[in-house]
Amino acid sequence: MDDSYKWGVVLIACMAIFIIVLDSSAMNVAISTLVVELNTTVSIIQGIIAIYALIIASFMLLGSKIQDILGRKKTFLMGLIIYACGTITATLSINAGMLLLGWAILEGVGAAMILPATTTIVGSSYKGKDRVTAFGIWGGIAAVGAAVGPIVGGIFTTYLSWRLVFGSELVFVAGILIFRHYLTESEPTLKWKDLDIVGVFLSVISLILIVLGILFLTRPEYWRYVAVLVGSGSILFILFLWWQKRRINNGLEPLSDITLLKNRLFGLGTLNNVIQQIPLAGFLFIIPVFLQQVTKLNAFDTGLTLLPASMVILICSLLGAKLSSRIDSKYVLMIGFLIAAIGTFILSGVFNVNTHMQDLIPGTVVFGVGIGFLLSQLTNLTMAAAGKDQETDASGLLNCFKNLGYSMGTALIGVLLLLSVFGGLTAGIESTGLVDNTTKDEIHDGLFNYMEKMQTGTPQIPPQLVPYAPRIIDSTISSAMRQTFTVLSLILLLGFFTSLFIPSRKNPT
Repeated sequence: MDDSYKWGVVLIACMAIFIIVLDSSAMNVAISTLVVELNTTVSIIQGIIAIYALIIASFMLLGSKIQDILGRKKTFLMGLIIYACGTITATLSINAGMLLLGWAILEGVGAAMILPATTTIVGSSYKGKDRVTAFGIWGGIAAVGAAVGPIVGGIFTTYLSWRLVFGSELVFVAGILIFRHYLTESEPTLKWKDLDIVGVFLSVISLILIVLGILFLTRPEYWRYVAVLVGSGSILFILFLWWQKRRINNGLEPLSDITLLKNRLFGLGTLNNVIQQIPLAGFLFIIPVFLQQVTKLNAFDTGLTLLPASMVILICSLLGAKLSSRIDSKYVLMIGFLIAAIGTFILSGVFNVNTHMQDLIPGTVVFGVGIGFLLSQLTNLTMAAAGKDQETDASGLLNCFKNLGYSMGTALIGVLLLLSVFGGLTAGIESTGLVDNTTKDEIHDGLFNYMEKMQTGTPQIPPQLVPYAPRIIDSTISSAMRQTFTVLSLILLLGFFTSLFIPSRKNPT
């Protein structure tokens, strides 16, 4: 690699990862606008965000394996074209179904081809301290895409159009195509006949069923399907693991080398990636819901509230990469989990009907410090466990589980918030003392649907209760936010605990 273009590969990798993670965080602040313009609900938008990450996770192992058939560069560029088609479709969306097709499905499939190729391209292009720095920058830009997204989405949604969030990504696509000569092609090592079709089917269907089962928790009328979906998905995933082991034992090419999961460093690194993604995804989804429902902020002010956290995440991602050259990466992770947990604990105490945007900033900044440290270490530390011949499989597994964690985070935390709201509305209704002939269940459902529509339109409840609707909903959401952030703190403390068992290995390269 020409020294004058030393960071050319990182430049391309950063542009790619930026647009992939930008969507979810940027569109989170546009929830109210999407609900109104596409005539949909909060749960459906939550589902689309979760399905975007789910599609990436479900097709990640296939996207990773295609590198061995087509080569890394060709796979990367093919994924980029599919992603661009999805971006165009999402930009032109006229309803939630079209947004689902463009954003969640087409962009998801494209990202599933781009991400593992990006990881292996960066990993194979740098050595030693440059490799640590490269992954630190890559992780930092991923964090910025997730955290700066709200201010970008806020500006576009409030002053222009949410559609430009997607449309602007085509500029980055063009930039990547212009600088594609920095990328080097790898020699294909497999042919299409070597592809494990059964493994593809089992992995894709199992993950989709599990996350859909979690998403179905948002509506009580679907609860009877949850156990069936999650249970069947779990069984299929166990069958997938068995099938991969069988192919390996028979000397056949597996979809993914699952023996990597037996490696203590790789297994725990992957687990910690999942644990870190769950609260990050939940944070980016439910904070905008609170700000727009309770404090009545517009998309721009919502993004502005999250801006300090985004800056801190970027700074701490870069600092964390330098810090790992002085102390063991394991301890940087432990510090990151602990600080992020403190941030969510601080946030759990600030939510009420009188909360202002500035009240959230201290907690979001502390949370951002912890997340920045985590993102600076996790990818490099986990990939360090893989040998040269395992890099493709390692990147596929890592990115699969990371995006599964993000999808589950959006689904689980969103579901937890909605269930807390669903349960809390009853107390709010009773507190008015105005319930007469109309049943509590009908009033409850009317208020819940009103909340799902981001309190737009008129709630379908008795006229005498309409003036009380905003107060009941705002109070209920505030209480639910406190409970949800307490759960986020516990999840991050779990990450701190699991990182204790990571093998000590200073600055893995």
